[in-house]
Amino acid sequence: MMNSDCLLTRETGESAMGARKRASKEPAGVAAKPESGDSKPVPTPDDASSEPKITPSKAPLMFKCTAIFSIPYFYLIYYHYGIESELRRSIIINAIISLLGYFVTLAMIPVASKYLVRRNLFGYDINKRGTPQGTIKVPESLGIVVGTVFLVVAILFQYFNFTADSNWLVEYNAALASICFMMMLGFVDDVLDVPWRVKLLLPSIAALPLLMAYAGHTTIVIPKPLVQYVGLEILDLGWIYKLYMWLLAIFCTNSINIHAGINGLEVGQTVVIAAAILIHNIMQIGASTGPEYKQAHAFSIYLAQPLLGTSLALLSYNWYPSLVFVGDTFTYFAGMTMAVVGILGHFSETLLIFFTPQVLNFLLSLPQLAGIIPCPRHRLPKFDPQTRLLTGTNDGTLVNFFLRQFGRMSEQTLCVVLLLFQVWLCGCFRCIIFLLKVRGLYA
Repeated sequence: MMNSDCLLTRETGESAMGARKRASKEPAGVAAKPESGDSKPVPTPDDASSEPKITPSKAPLMFKCTAIFSIPYFYLIYYHYGIESELRRSIIINAIISLLGYFVTLAMIPVASKYLVRRNLFGYDINKRGTPQGTIKVPESLGIVVGTVFLVVAILFQYFNFTADSNWLVEYNAALASICFMMMLGFVDDVLDVPWRVKLLLPSIAALPLLMAYAGHTTIVIPKPLVQYVGLEILDLGWIYKLYMWLLAIFCTNSINIHAGINGLEVGQTVVIAAAILIHNIMQIGASTGPEYKQAHAFSIYLAQPLLGTSLALLSYNWYPSLVFVGDTFTYFAGMTMAVVGILGHFSETLLIFFTPQVLNFLLSLPQLAGIIPCPRHRLPKFDPQTRLLTGTNDGTLVNFFLRQFGRMSEQTLCVVLLLFQVWLCGCFRCIIFLLKVRGLYA
């Protein structure tokens, strides 16, 4: 609720612990004090400029990026690998439905944004404080739109691919249940602003349907150079493997949430990882001879393509300068979806490799998360409204680490650099895996 003296706001620019949404201390209608040397008053959130402007989006740019990615992707599907026609047909049908999901999400975001602002689910961009952009009400929690369209697309695809007695149908629906559960809990977090210690428990609850329905293998293949030391080529971990899957779901969900803080980063890293997952799956299908192994990777594609399509639509609005904020709803939903994709696609170890920047960010954050070093609520870079550049602080995040190492950058440039770093690592590690397989050192 709001009174006449205090405006409840939702400040974005997630900290490393996803902390946000606190009441503004400035009374409504009172102008903020200008920065030193600046004689012009800073607009207040009650000005006309604070009304959200949801259009135009960067959809043409995102569509061009999608077209560039599609060229090598469909080349691998149609020409490079001899993928069976039935399997290829299913992948193409899923891609077409995912494309429709992209356009539906693109159309729904402006509509949903208006309703979210009316319910006071909006934020002010912390990295633009002291500028007119910093006073605009930006709709929050738009991940609810992406997640809803994703679930509709994934459910509709069942009609084209699965029969009532399909062995994969149980795991497919269990995966959707976990994703839906996580999306709901993420939206609850956006609305209620639950404590960080509770945030850790949310993915563990949402992962239960997936773990209970999982009927795949619980073994790992020992790299051939290590077989002589271990004495086994295949090691069955049993319940320990399920414990690993449970921890992986918790990590993937929270790692997207804490590697954040600048426009486009949360959705951008999701797009990059989803694209890497698709390329990896196609390569594995092409190199495999076992039908069950191929179906597992195809299963992963059926969920990764809708994730990529809907996320690209959201990125069209979330790219700098962000017109919407994704909220914990999206970060939890995206993290759980990628965890599900890796687990049911039987490449959870490779998935963790694709999350290398997120692992690095977690290691940098660990001293503050563990309370060894004081942890502020917002671990964001310092923004200079005069130069519009970001300066790295001593907080343990990959965002601040890059700024400390490479100097001050604009928010957009920093996001591009971080995403290129993600692309580079995904590409390098995938090439290493490919070379190891060629040499017979990796199964």
